[in-house]
Amino acid sequence: MGTFLATVVVFGAVVLAMAVGVIFQGRRLKGSCGGTGQDCSCSALTARSCPIRRERAARAASSGRASG
Repeated sequence: MGTFLATVVVFGAVVLAMAVGVIFQGRRLKGSCGGTGQDCSCSALTARSCPIRRERAARAASSGRASG
């Protein structure tokens, strides 16, 4: 039982650390296609030429953030 509780505490601490990191980093959580309300028209093979991805990268560059 002690091992189980230690595991739960460790996992909880890791989740808390990730949440705090996301909060302090200031980035929004996004889905695989850039968030809700956008049509995902990019396949894995055409991801580099995807117009949605290019538009997102241009907006990030103009605001001074690196795209990722």
